[in-house]
Amino acid sequence: MLLIDKLKIQADLTTTEKRIAEYILNHLSAIPSINVDELAKKTYTSHSSVIRLAKKMGYEGFRDFRVAISAVAHSNLYREDQVDANFPFLPQDSTQEIAKKMADLAVDTVKRTYAQLDQDSLAAAAALLANAERIFLFAQGDSQICGRSFQNKLVKINKFLIVADEYSDEDWNAVNLTQKDCALFITYRARVPQYERILKHFLNENVPSVLLTGNARSNLIPLARQTIAFAQDEMDFIKVSTFSSQVAFEYILDTLFSLIYAKNFNENIQDLKKKNRWIERRLSSD
Repeated sequence: MLLIDKLKIQADLTTTEKRIAEYILNHLSAIPSINVDELAKKTYTSHSSVIRLAKKMGYEGFRDFRVAISAVAHSNLYREDQVDANFPFLPQDSTQEIAKKMADLAVDTVKRTYAQLDQDSLAAAAALLANAERIFLFAQGDSQICGRSFQNKLVKINKFLIVADEYSDEDWNAVNLTQKDCALFITYRARVPQYERILKHFLNENVPSVLLTGNARSNLIPLARQTIAFAQDEMDFIKVSTFSSQVAFEYILDTLFSLIYAKNFNENIQDLKKKNRWIERRLSSD
């Protein structure tokens, strides 16, 4: 999870530490030039409170913490005019303004997601999917739409994804998975009770599983063979739509598809040309 997100979420912070975090978020550009005593004075806290916050954020001391904040302040992952992921436009905005804000939101989402991706986790997830005889998708609502887009891409390289949730058959599909298959779970909140039950079954049966989620503290994470987690500034319910989370899912799935494709790039290209010639001949004969 990005440092900026940890400071916003404020998990397991005391009231004093939350006050320091709020000050940092509101004065990001000033933090690189401030020392620990000055920060304690400005937040009416103590030297030890600032150090404790730095350690809770994952840093050895204030110096490393300040360097990380400096990187955020000087990167394009944080801007004071950043588009609100929940309400990216206003009723008085013009057509051009709405179009610009939606473009900015999409670009910002991809950049934030990329910054949080772990190379080893991504490669391991792609390998599980590439080596699976069958891929079963567990996803609902908007997340399933992203999964079906992934399904459409996989067809092009002769891999077929089965939508396990279709017709409410997830339990039957779950008990039919073997160690040669792979289950793909896509859920932003990752608070689906039946998924916890199914993942526990897969864990016991040694069935490979990949979890894509926007909830880095989900209780599903320890149950999945491989997890790709990211954080976005998107609320659970109060929002215009799931713009940010769906852009993030699409980006991750496109990356996974690209990694699978690249593994046998030349073979896939030759197969594409062969199949395309057959399709063109059929169309010309109609």
